Amino acid sequence: MSDQPVTNLSESRLASSWGAATGSWLPAAILLLATIVVWEAVVRIFAISAFIIPAPSEIAQSLVAQWATLMQATLVTAGEILFGFLVSVVVGIAIALVIVRFDWLGRALYPLVVLFQNVPKVALAPIFILWFGYGLAPKIGLILVIAFFPVTLSMLAGMQSVDRSLLSLMNSVGASPTQILFRIRVPHSLPNLMAGTKIAATLSVIGAIVGEFAGASDGLGYVIQFASTQLDTALVFAALLLVSVLGIAFYYAAEVLERIMVPWAPKFSHA
Repeated sequence: MSDQPVTNLSESRLASSWGAATGSWLPAAILLLATIVVWEAVVRIFAISAFIIPAPSEIAQSLVAQWATLMQATLVTAGEILFGFLVSVVVGIAIALVIVRFDWLGRALYPLVVLFQNVPKVALAPIFILWFGYGLAPKIGLILVIAFFPVTLSMLAGMQSVDRSLLSLMNSVGASPTQILFRIRVPHSLPNLMAGTKIAATLSVIGAIVGEFAGASDGLGYVIQFASTQLDTALVFAALLLVSVLGIAFYYAAEVLERIMVPWAPKFSHA
């Protein structure tokens, strides 16, 4: 008899978790399904050419027919995104630490970082191709210049928003600037940092595709360009669908990492 309340409590928690999970994705699934149905109906009713806007069924057929090619391209692009994202996070964190730890260098470096962020990244793609060739390096470089900024900015915001009284307390006990940085500022900045990494994850997808547009022999960006030259709009949409899936996957992977590393951070509420 004593096990019954425990069992009921476990079942209640399971039902509550399932209900919360269902409530989070069900509205999006319904909206997506409705959009697909309306899209298909509009294309069929108005007899829109597949060259202009293919029906979802035609995109699905292209996805199945070119599955092996698209999966190979997806793996290539996913590898570029992952490597570029990791490099961007490391560089973004390093820049933020330098700006906060060395005040004189921070005052000189921060305006240059902001100025560099305003340079059109698409214009950098051919320069990177010229410098680094057609391999992995120009894609990683382009992802880096696109995605490091939100990491740096978010971490800076977190480290600079520490309670002044806490900093005064650390100074009163003789803590060095480096000790204050790593024991107070960095832990305090983790929620902001993880928010920045989620933004960087989605920007990394954009960077990889732009890099492949500029020069590549494989990847989803290359498939999109090749399909465009062949007027295969359905294949273009199929590749775009996989790009979107990659973006969603990397975003939610960053969110899972956030929940593991900083479970106390505020979460987005659908209520």
